[in-house]
Amino acid sequence: MTQEVYAMPGIGSQTPSYPNIPHITPSQRDSLLRSEADSLLLSAKAFVKAGDLPKALTVAQTGLEYYVQLRDYKSMGGAWHWIASIHYYQGNYKKALDGYEKSGNHYRRCNFTKGIAAAHSNQGAIHHALGHYPAALIQFKKAVKMARSLPTQQQTIISLHNIGAIYLELEDWENAQSYFEQTEAWCRKHGDRKTLSQVLIGLGDIQLQKGNYQEARSHFEDAQELAQELADRQRMLEALYKLGTVFKAQEVYEQSFVYYDQALRLARELDNALYQGRIATALGQLWLGQGSPNKALVRCTEAHALAQELNLIPEQAEACDCLYEANKMLSRNRQALQFYERLMGHRENLKAQETVQMMQQMEFEKELVLDSVAQVEKARRLKAKHYAELAQRKRQRNYLLLVAGVILVLSLGLYSRMLYIKKAKARLQVEKDRSEALLLNILPEKIAEELKEKGEVDAQYRKRVAILFSDFKGFTEIASQLGPQPLVEEINCCFKAFDHIMERYALEKIKTIGDAYMAAGGLPEEDGAAVKRMVRAALEMQRFMARRKKENNLLGKPAFDMRVGIHVGPIVAGIVGIKKFQYDVWGDTVNTASRMESHGAIGKVNISQDTYVLLQDQPDFAFAYRGRIPAKGKGDLAMYFVERVGHTPVVEVPWDKSERALIS
Repeated sequence: MTQEVYAMPGIGSQTPSYPNIPHITPSQRDSLLRSEADSLLLSAKAFVKAGDLPKALTVAQTGLEYYVQLRDYKSMGGAWHWIASIHYYQGNYKKALDGYEKSGNHYRRCNFTKGIAAAHSNQGAIHHALGHYPAALIQFKKAVKMARSLPTQQQTIISLHNIGAIYLELEDWENAQSYFEQTEAWCRKHGDRKTLSQVLIGLGDIQLQKGNYQEARSHFEDAQELAQELADRQRMLEALYKLGTVFKAQEVYEQSFVYYDQALRLARELDNALYQGRIATALGQLWLGQGSPNKALVRCTEAHALAQELNLIPEQAEACDCLYEANKMLSRNRQALQFYERLMGHRENLKAQETVQMMQQMEFEKELVLDSVAQVEKARRLKAKHYAELAQRKRQRNYLLLVAGVILVLSLGLYSRMLYIKKAKARLQVEKDRSEALLLNILPEKIAEELKEKGEVDAQYRKRVAILFSDFKGFTEIASQLGPQPLVEEINCCFKAFDHIMERYALEKIKTIGDAYMAAGGLPEEDGAAVKRMVRAALEMQRFMARRKKENNLLGKPAFDMRVGIHVGPIVAGIVGIKKFQYDVWGDTVNTASRMESHGAIGKVNISQDTYVLLQDQPDFAFAYRGRIPAKGKGDLAMYFVERVGHTPVVEVPWDKSERALIS
């Protein structure tokens, strides 16, 4: 094997001298050198624990140089492990990956199985953090294979947890939670509190993505408390950041500021540039939401510089978006345009990255299928071998054993039949779940349950329901400028955005009619807060249309303008017919809401007198009385324009894809 040559920048290449020892033998010299190297590695670990990563790196590299002179491959592997881990904590994934690979190579030279397994697991963690899921899966499987020969299961458990983290990235919550819960049970049974703190963060991420904020918060708080007891500052940083994200998602901004500020201080102490950038962006977004663009500008400028330094495209895009909004609020139009152009460029890059990730995901799924096929083939061969052995014994034994063999064959047949029935039931359950999911996509859950139980749905009368209508102005003219396919794509883009808005505000989409969109609040159950949410949803729809028009104008494409109208009153709701049924509403309230839309204005939300009366005491809305306006079939109706007070653009909380894989 070729001898590796190590050149450590900034580190002396001379062996330490011992002037106070006049006659030192080579053996004594090696013993002293080893003691010095071991002491340096212990110091490096202490510096990591204290958060002084640059100092830890320098000390670990010096210790490695001494081990190289001693040709101690096991200790060299350990030194490379710590050097790679320090690079990982600093966000330098390329150097971390190279370090773990060298650690594994040295462990192989001395057949240190535990170290080899840890090196595979850690390489998988880096690939996972970079989104290279097939490569991560290969490394995790190698780690599991090596770790199974060890007397303890700890390394196996870590690798299984990491496989669960890949399922988490693919939004397969069920499989991810299954792996995490297995790991959690093992950690609690064997008292592995360090790994447990990491597992709790993974479980919290699942609940966060499901919108179960209380459960997510509980997991993150447990992880923080455990990391604090263990003085694990890196895990404390992750838990604090997650807690800030939970409160941000719940719009409890004061608490979110507290946790983000704590996390930022800790990230700076640990010299963790990746988390410094993420937290700075999150704080900038919060300041935007609080109407403080100058403070947002400071934080997002810091985040943008860090993201550029680390060459992280998604983080650069988020920082540019924040800087664009902040400059726009400060009327610094030239700077805002510059960051908007950068944002568009980053989004194009992200689209390319998403395509690559989709291909990687396909490779990952292919890997899982191939693995399953290999397991089935292995089982088939074992079964065939078993039948061959039975046939051999039948020829050698007497009639009694032959009868026993026949009974065994019959038992196997019955077992196969049972397996077939079980699989058939499983397939039927999958189809049933798909059908129910499709039904829930068409009807509200309560209505769908009633339809399944009774085969029909009773009509409902509700005293106070908010009805929204929207319509694109100049639709015919724009349709003539676009071809059929671009026209449908543009309408679909808008209506998909409206659907997400309605889902976020817990409102019911009723239907679309051509370019018109209809929704209701307070169905199927009455909800006193639905009127306020409907107005906020309408304002967000108009903000989306404004952003969409700006994007289309930059691309030289025609764009829609939109009117929105809202009225509140009694309605009747239900399902009619037996084919292609849909949930619909009827009543004079619907007609009045339609008049509010047709007599509205582009970019505005027009509401009726009844709606105004219900919301007039709300401090976060401002109203502009328009007078009484003639409406077809309704006479003169009082109408109002409504706006949010002190409103700043909505900044959505992205799914945080921070590294969920464990570093051993």
